[in-house]
Amino acid sequence: MNRPRSRPAGPARTTPSVADDPGTTDPAVRTVVLALLAVDGVLSAVGGALFLPLYLGGVPLPISALVSGLVNLALVWAAGYWTDSDRLAALPLMTWLVTVAALTLGGPGGDIVFGGPGVMAYSVLIFLALGATPPAVFLWRRTRN
Repeated sequence: MNRPRSRPAGPARTTPSVADDPGTTDPAVRTVVLALLAVDGVLSAVGGALFLPLYLGGVPLPISALVSGLVNLALVWAAGYWTDSDRLAALPLMTWLVTVAALTLGGPGGDIVFGGPGVMAYSVLIFLALGATPPAVFLWRRTRN
């Protein structure tokens, strides 16, 4: 007289998808929101890079790289809410990476964004590691599920 176990009564747990929100069904709205998130990725790269040489006293404090990584994580999460495609969800991260690559090039007068004495000579590596790792881990975990 073994009876199969029944699940407890209560709401079923489901993950939200694009079809759950009626505002996301319009492709034009999705396109505009994803484009704005991509532009936000560019703004995150520019803002983070310009605040990277922040000093606390005489010690460099690259906190903007961590802030940029958290902003990128939020942007990728938001893009993932608006699309089911992993490639489109990675759009803010891709625009961030392209912008960082463009910022590594010298300006017209030989100006550079990344660089400096001491640890700031490795600022681009610090910026890439702290800015790209959180959204990349999120995307990797999203594709595995």
